[in-house]
Amino acid sequence: MSAKAQDGLALVVSGPSGSGKTTLVKHLMLRFPQSHFSISSTTRAPRGEEVDGMDYRFTGREEFLDLRDRDRLLEWAEVHGEFYGTPRDEVLPHIQDGHHVFLDIDVQGGVSVREAIAGRAFLLYVLPPAMETLSDRLRGRGTDSAEVVALRMKNALGELAVLPRYDAVVVNDDLGRAVDEAQAIIEKREHNLERWLSGGGREFMKTGFGVEI
Repeated sequence: MSAKAQDGLALVVSGPSGSGKTTLVKHLMLRFPQSHFSISSTTRAPRGEEVDGMDYRFTGREEFLDLRDRDRLLEWAEVHGEFYGTPRDEVLPHIQDGHHVFLDIDVQGGVSVREAIAGRAFLLYVLPPAMETLSDRLRGRGTDSAEVVALRMKNALGELAVLPRYDAVVVNDDLGRAVDEAQAIIEKREHNLERWLSGGGREFMKTGFGVEI
């Protein structure tokens, strides 16, 4: 069943670690005040000032696998050696009530959400301006070891290859402009990916990231 203009959508926002997708989502939620943020469950440890129940639901591995086995997760995946998943009760009740739900999840989860609730999901991919920017942002966090940063950079190439399975794309080279563009895309439910690729996006991906699409 396709979504109508007044229907709530599961708005999946994905991109490599360091793309700025989390910051983008926080700003977009101010533009859509009736929206809900889906709090993912994860087995990884909190970073910095992250708060349980606000940034993530931090769980043990056994508890997470129990949720998975009881079909309490809309999607789940193992990323960078840790489990992440979206509880069904974070998404379905809200879109059924006509409210958008923002999901800040990885590309594996995004594709799984589309498969689980076809017609009620819209997938937005957030790109950094170049691979060097991605590296600088990850190191600038100061929360990950050099080994973890290297792993995230390696995984970024695989994540970028999933771009064609998304509906729309925003390049986060300037936060204010990226927020404005993302808001317009969501309001119009604009599938801009093919237009972006044919308008120079393929060359952008090749020169900026070494990825051919």
